[in-house]
Amino acid sequence: MALIHVQVTYTMSTCGPPITDAGQTRWPPPFFSSEDAALLPGFPKQSFPPPKAILKTSSGSEREHFCCLTLLSLTCFAASLAMCFNVFTVNLTLTVCKHGFMFPLCLLVSSKVTTDHSVGGSYLGCEPMGLFWGLQPAPGEREGLRLRKKNVEAPYTVHISLLEGHVSPSEGQTTRLATVTTERWYMAPGVKRIEIRQDGVVGTLFLPPGPGPFPAILDLWGMGGGLVEYRSALFASRGYASLSLAYFGHKELPGPLNRINVGDSYFKSAFHLLQAHSQPSCLICINGPVGSTSKLSDPDGKTKQFKSEQTNWTFDDQGYVSFRKVSLPSNLFNGSLVKTENLTCPLMYIVGEDDQSASSKENADLIEETLRSVGKSHLFTRLSYPGAGHLIEPPYSPNSRASLWSVKPKKLVTLWGGHLAPHAAAQEDSWRKILEFLESNLRV
Repeated sequence: MALIHVQVTYTMSTCGPPITDAGQTRWPPPFFSSEDAALLPGFPKQSFPPPKAILKTSSGSEREHFCCLTLLSLTCFAASLAMCFNVFTVNLTLTVCKHGFMFPLCLLVSSKVTTDHSVGGSYLGCEPMGLFWGLQPAPGEREGLRLRKKNVEAPYTVHISLLEGHVSPSEGQTTRLATVTTERWYMAPGVKRIEIRQDGVVGTLFLPPGPGPFPAILDLWGMGGGLVEYRSALFASRGYASLSLAYFGHKELPGPLNRINVGDSYFKSAFHLLQAHSQPSCLICINGPVGSTSKLSDPDGKTKQFKSEQTNWTFDDQGYVSFRKVSLPSNLFNGSLVKTENLTCPLMYIVGEDDQSASSKENADLIEETLRSVGKSHLFTRLSYPGAGHLIEPPYSPNSRASLWSVKPKKLVTLWGGHLAPHAAAQEDSWRKILEFLESNLRV
């Protein structure tokens, strides 16, 4: 029996988490090879070349490493240096029989992850990209870390190493047998990133290659605030003009940062910026409420401070806060409910059934019943995923079940929910169906 250890390390030019691709088979489509993974959303084929395992000899020369094994026990360990040198790790153990054939070690490593089952470590079963979606903060790292990409124009450089023997994340590295480097991208070649500071609008517009016009998307995130770009970069890589829009918690917007200080006219201005392309004609909501969880300060949609209402906050045994009850339809503020009965375009609502941050199922039920009551059931599509949490992001981002929410006036860690493998499955399946939904409703 031979023991070989595989290490994957991410490095980057700026602080921020890596995008990760992790295959998952609980829903179609089937398993992915490294070639297939290159074709997944947002990753140009040339950004994921098939690995070439190179053994560096003591003299400094390099040669392809071949081996002949009858039984191989393979421990895979991924380490990601992100968010200003915080470390995230994942490990698994694979066992496979081989029958005396000579083969390149690079092919051996590729075949194990894509065809063989993990029998221990961070996850079990055959998960071709589990080394990436399984990343979690390493032992001893700061509490509440969450992986998110900041600079979408810079790739993650991925260093893959083969280490001798079984090595767990808590142990030191052993002899490095072989190394390979590849890159991971959010933006396909030719995608343009354009900062928008126009008519008071703060955002980033991503345009696909070519003359256009393109089907257009207005991309808004939730209550974390700021300007988040990586989903829009991926949409543009799939042929859509996508505008990531900041609407609170950004230094270039009216303050204070902990409330929404822009109203209806702001969002209309953002729509106006997309008029050079086709206007959005469908809606996608991921675990969102049907009304406001904060009091409105005026009819235009501006809010009071988010933290002023803590009646429905709940805490677990670790002191982590859940906002789930805040967004129960019965707890939403009067006059803030969206009049979904007036909806005239298709709506896809995505539910993480283990969402600990929002009452997504209850809100989906209310929307579905409202549309049914006015004869508009055909406009509503629900995707519901057992074991998935609140943060259903593009595939295959590592899930954070809990992460740091605030440090002042006191440290606060919030619960998001979700379990690694089913959450990764939900991200893969929902992303494919989002793209299909957009394709059928925006391409004319």
